[in-house]
Amino acid sequence: MKKIVIMGVSAGVGKSTFAVKLGKELSLPVYHLDAYYWKPGWVEAEPEEFRSVQESIVKTDKWIVEGNYTATADIRLSEADTMIYLELPLIVCVYRVLKRWLTNLGRTRADVGEDCPEKMDAAFLKFIFTTYSKRKVKMRERMRSFQNARPENTVIFLASQKQIDSFFNKKQEN
Repeated sequence: MKKIVIMGVSAGVGKSTFAVKLGKELSLPVYHLDAYYWKPGWVEAEPEEFRSVQESIVKTDKWIVEGNYTATADIRLSEADTMIYLELPLIVCVYRVLKRWLTNLGRTRADVGEDCPEKMDAAFLKFIFTTYSKRKVKMRERMRSFQNARPENTVIFLASQKQIDSFFNKKQEN
């Protein structure tokens, strides 16, 4: 595992936290796509700029890139050797999003663009609830496609916090 993509079914599934922990364990640089997508004040990056930064990242020898951004997933998945997909239950994702909001209220998280203080609105919650089931299907298809693209590709599917914890416990044993 030298070029790792971390994707998940929803916001709040734990992609950023997982990436940071894995990056420390494997001594790999971690890139959070939200930090490149969001400009100060929650302004979206230009599509060309967002693609370009990812193209630069994946040309390097070792990396972990976390985030979904399916419109640019081809850039990352074409160069990755490992895809880790997190799929926790919807209620867990919503709980974590609300907890993250309350914990970071008024502050900008390290995994988001500069000067993007934590926020919450009904539209974001609605997005999580209305896209969860469809995303689950699409993400599983993406996972299968990645696995079938090259025989050496590895897919790791983690569907519970217990599986996530077990994954890291096994890494520490090795």
